[in-house]
Amino acid sequence: MNVPVSPSPADTLRTALSGLLDGLPPRQAAQAVERLIGHYRGATPTDAPILRDRADVAAYAAYRMPATFEAVRSALEALADAAPEWTPAGHVDVGGGTGAATWAVTAVWDGTRPTTVLDWAEPALALGRELAAANPALRDARWQRSRIGTALTLAPTDLVTVSYVLNELTAADRAALVDAAASAAQAVVIVEPGTPDGYSRVLEARDRLLAAGFQVAAPCPHSAACPIAPGTDWCHFSARVSRSSLHRQVKGGSLPYEDEKFAYVAATRFPATPAPTRIIRKPQLRKGQVLLDLCEPDVRLARATVTKRHGDLYKVARDAEWGDGWDGGDL
Repeated sequence: MNVPVSPSPADTLRTALSGLLDGLPPRQAAQAVERLIGHYRGATPTDAPILRDRADVAAYAAYRMPATFEAVRSALEALADAAPEWTPAGHVDVGGGTGAATWAVTAVWDGTRPTTVLDWAEPALALGRELAAANPALRDARWQRSRIGTALTLAPTDLVTVSYVLNELTAADRAALVDAAASAAQAVVIVEPGTPDGYSRVLEARDRLLAAGFQVAAPCPHSAACPIAPGTDWCHFSARVSRSSLHRQVKGGSLPYEDEKFAYVAATRFPATPAPTRIIRKPQLRKGQVLLDLCEPDVRLARATVTKRHGDLYKVARDAEWGDGWDGGDL
C-alpha cells in the first residue's frame, strides 16, 4: 500500500504564496515589489514600517519569502550538521515579518516547538499568521508586534534567528539586538544579504556573540578572526530559489530559478563541531580537476586542487557545492 507523502515545508510555502496575489493586478503587484525592493530592506527606521497594508505585504512576501526561506534554511542546515544531536525546543524569530525563518526551522528539524515572531509591521505579522495556518508545525506560533532596537528584551529560548534585519537598524540598535539574542538563546543564527556591507554586519555580530561566550558552529571552521583581509573580499554563499511568475515579471529573464546570495553566522553556547574546512567559493570544474577555495581551521584561506589521481575524492569534489563542508585531508 502506498503511504501518502506529506508535502515539504518548501512546497507548502510555495503553494500558500501562490494564492496571495489573487485579485491583485499583475502590474500593481510588480510595481509594489519594485518600490519595496528599493526601500524595505534599506535604511528604513524601525518606527516607520514600509509595508503599509496587505497588498504591500502580499506582493513582497510572494517575491521575497522563498529567497529568505532558502538562505535561512541553508544556514540552519549548517548548524544542524555541526550539532546533529541538538534540536531546538523553542524558537524566536526577531524582525521576522511574515515568518520565512520559522518555515525554514520546520524544514530542518521535525516536530513542533513554541515559536514567536517579533516584528514592528502589523500587516506583515497578520499575513504571516495567515500563511502559517498551512503549516501544522506553525499553527500555534505567536505573532507579536515589537520594536526591534535598544529596548528589546527576549525571553529565554533555544534558538533565535535574525534574518535580513540588521541592515534596517542603527549601529546602537544592531548591537542591542545581538546582545539580547545572546542573552536569551542557546543558539543564534544571523543572516544578511551577501554583499560586502552584509558581510561586515555579520562579522560585527559574530564578534559580539564570541564576546558573549558563544562559539562559531558555521560557516567558519574556527572561532578566531576571519582570515579575509578587510576590503579585499567578503565571505558569502548562495542558495538556489525557484522563480515565480512575479519574479520573472519584476526582474525579467527566462530561467526558472535564481541564486540568493547571503552571508551568515551560526553560533552556539553548547558544544558544536564545525566543518573541517568550508568551501567559500563556487568550485571551479576544469578538465580532469576541481579547484576548491577553502577556509581552513588554522585560520587561513587555501586553494585545493583535486584531480582524477585522487580517485573517489575527485568524485566527491565534482559533486561539492559552494558552502559545503570539506574533509579532503592532505592533498
